[in-house]
Amino acid sequence: MALRFAPVSVPLERRIQTVAVLQWIFSFLLLAQFCCGFFVILILGNFWFLAVLYLVWLYLDWETPCAGGRRSQWVRSWTVWKYFREYFPIQLIKTSDLNPNHNYLLGFHPHGVLVAGAFGNFCTGPSFKNLFPGLTPYLHIMPIWFGCPFFREYIMSAGMVSASKESVSYVLNNEGGGHASIIVIGGAEESLNAHPGSLTLNVLNRKGFIKMALKHGAHLVPVFSFGENELFKQVANPKGSWLRNVQEKLQKIMGFALPLFHARGVFQYSFGLIPFRQPIHTVVGSPIPVKRNLNPTTEEIEQLHAVYLQELRKLFEEHKGNYGIPEHKTLTFE
Repeated sequence: MALRFAPVSVPLERRIQTVAVLQWIFSFLLLAQFCCGFFVILILGNFWFLAVLYLVWLYLDWETPCAGGRRSQWVRSWTVWKYFREYFPIQLIKTSDLNPNHNYLLGFHPHGVLVAGAFGNFCTGPSFKNLFPGLTPYLHIMPIWFGCPFFREYIMSAGMVSASKESVSYVLNNEGGGHASIIVIGGAEESLNAHPGSLTLNVLNRKGFIKMALKHGAHLVPVFSFGENELFKQVANPKGSWLRNVQEKLQKIMGFALPLFHARGVFQYSFGLIPFRQPIHTVVGSPIPVKRNLNPTTEEIEQLHAVYLQELRKLFEEHKGNYGIPEHKTLTFE
């Protein structure tokens, strides 16, 4: 395969955008492992006492990711995130007001490979705050990441919290409203479907978020991120193939999926782990009112789940034409 190199005349700003995305890729794929390795070096080296002090801190602070986290507006406002968002670019679109007197559970679709739209819109910059004043977003991610020394502090500073039931309950239990839980409904499993052009969502058997919304009376809001699946190519892994079987087994063991993805490089456009420059338009739908029900029945959960899927499909159909999706294409729920 012949490599296609970037022209020398590329503007400096675009170069900076690429570097910003490169550090995000590093943070997403390698920073946790780097932090764990650094912690081991501290334990085995002359600075073991620092590791002991951190272990004491970790013990005392263990529940913080399930209790709203510890966000830093300074980290969320870093200039690097501005260049990160402009690389694609990432844009948040509002379709309806969200009353800050309520709490909300936003269902984010699709997962994509690295959930760039969710991170860019809900963990960085002023877009969410400007569009939905009075609301504080909390992006829920897998609890395993909060067991990584030092890395946990970094991701909490961006506004990420655990996806455990306790964590979601804490966010949605805020009296007076003003909290928005963002859950990537398809989870790690859905990342294995993140091929360009794919419109398959793992949502039919995902009903835990519906139960949580009912228990806390949190209004449901479907969110669809157009362009999320266009950022990377994946090695073909159709269901039933040996690769897909291995990926699914590993996902069950480790809790997260391992999609074999690729896109472009830093100085060439033919191969690498830098995502393609494809616009991401994250459309926030209208709220679905939910009355509090501490003990919802299976029938009530099923009924609200059906309403949610209907509103999600409606959101997609109303906006797909704006973002280059052909009229005959529609969502597939699995």
